[in-house]
Amino acid sequence: MRDLLTTEGLARERLESLLADGEEFAEVMRRPIPKVPALRGKTVATMFFEPSTRTRMSFERAARALSADVLSFSPATSSLKKGESLKDTVLTIQAMGADLMVVRHTATGAPWRVAEWTRLPVVNGGDGAHQHPTQALLDSLTLRQRFGGLDGLRIGIVGDIRHSRVARSDVYAFATLGASVTLVAPPTLLPPDLTGWPVEATNTLDDVLTELDAVYLLRVQAERGGASVFPSLPEYRERFGMTRRRFARLKPDTAVLHPGPMIRGVEIDQEVADDPRCLVLDQVTNGVAVRMAVLFQLLGGERDA
Repeated sequence: MRDLLTTEGLARERLESLLADGEEFAEVMRRPIPKVPALRGKTVATMFFEPSTRTRMSFERAARALSADVLSFSPATSSLKKGESLKDTVLTIQAMGADLMVVRHTATGAPWRVAEWTRLPVVNGGDGAHQHPTQALLDSLTLRQRFGGLDGLRIGIVGDIRHSRVARSDVYAFATLGASVTLVAPPTLLPPDLTGWPVEATNTLDDVLTELDAVYLLRVQAERGGASVFPSLPEYRERFGMTRRRFARLKPDTAVLHPGPMIRGVEIDQEVADDPRCLVLDQVTNGVAVRMAVLFQLLGGERDA
């Protein structure tokens, strides 16, 4: 595997290998000195053409925890403002000595183009509404830690599926690892065609609520048009939000996840977001560990280190 661009078609063996390394690096991050020399001498370039808190910072934290150097690219202060093309920007950063690029872009397929232009490994940090594979890995690791594995789990992904790269990546990873996935959304927030998706779908959260082992809540993505296809946020909360009332109906061991940023009071109530069964901060912590695993495997890190 030279790149990590998508979870679609990724073999279970590869997913399990990344999660196993993620478990090991999670242990590293709990040490008094959370750092190993596995990628000493390597340079990771983070190229984010779209805002990010969790993904960007966790990739940079992961690279430094592996003793790699980081080149952090900011489009707002770059020559893109002078008209430089994406291709020339990428080739310039390659010429500076980058060994791997993490690319987030608003355009679907941009990380694939970067992989074509360079000889470097490329990690997709999120492309448009298409894919976000490392988010799927950290979500899978969080569920694996909670339940021991994903085989047989019933997972509901709730909300703005149509505009969500997280949903697309999670669906393929969860299904490959043995879970049953149900998409829950109004018809206007479901993809127009689910052919080939290993899922079931429903428009009514309350019909499946008590059957789920994990509820994965998504933010309504107003920046991609998600808020324009239903009447109001209060109505959305009433039909699809994880309210206190719905939370009380879940099975006692059902977990709640969210990729962030959470909009409290819309897709999740304050009390639910702060409950121990809400694993959002575990997801953030695991994001560093699985991104360490991805960088380690793509850059051929020294396992004995």
